[in-house]
Amino acid sequence: MSKVLDEVLAANAAYQKDFGEKGKLPIPPGRHFAIVTCMDARLDPAKFAGLAEGDAHVIRNAGGRVNDETIRSLIISHKLLGTQEWFVIHHSDCGMLTFTNPVIHSLLDESLDTASLGPDGWYNETKNGGADARHIDFQPISDLAGSVVEDVRKIRENPLVPKYIPIYGYIYDVKTGALVEVPAATEVGKAR
Repeated sequence: MSKVLDEVLAANAAYQKDFGEKGKLPIPPGRHFAIVTCMDARLDPAKFAGLAEGDAHVIRNAGGRVNDETIRSLIISHKLLGTQEWFVIHHSDCGMLTFTNPVIHSLLDESLDTASLGPDGWYNETKNGGADARHIDFQPISDLAGSVVEDVRKIRENPLVPKYIPIYGYIYDVKTGALVEVPAATEVGKAR
C-alpha cells in the first residue's frame, strides 16, 4: 500500500467515528446554491464560503472553468435538486495562468510524465513519447477577471439555464482569503 492511501483510509476511519446524523442529510443542498471553482488544493470552499456538509453543491475542475460538464452539473443542480443561485469563483496565482494550449499540447506530444515549471516556463524532464492532445482545449487563462466574465456568460447564454437564476462572479485571493467580486461578471449573470 502507498503512504497516501494509508493516510486517507486512516483519516476516513477517524471521520466515521463522528459521522453522527450526517447520514440523514437530504440529497438537495440545504442552502440552495452551487459554486463552480478550481481544484487547486489551496482553496477550501467549505471554509471560504462557510459551508457545512449538505449546504451547497461544489463543482471543481482545473481553473474552475465552465465547459459542457460544468453546465450539465449546474442544470441537474437546479432542475432536480433546487439550487437557485450560482457562483463562479476563479483565483489568483492559478496554474491555468502559466501555460497556453500550444504549450501543453507540445508537452504532451513529448511525454506523458509530469512536467516541471522553470524560469523559462514548462518543460519535460523526460522525452519518452506522448500523445497528440491538439484536439483538447485545456481552457488556459490569460486574463483572470476576463475568464470569470467569459464563464458566467457561457452559463447565462445556455438555453437550458433559467434567466431568473443569478450567477455571481468572484476571484478568490490566495494571499488573503478574500472573495473579490468581478462586477462585470455579476452584471452578465444577473437575474432577468
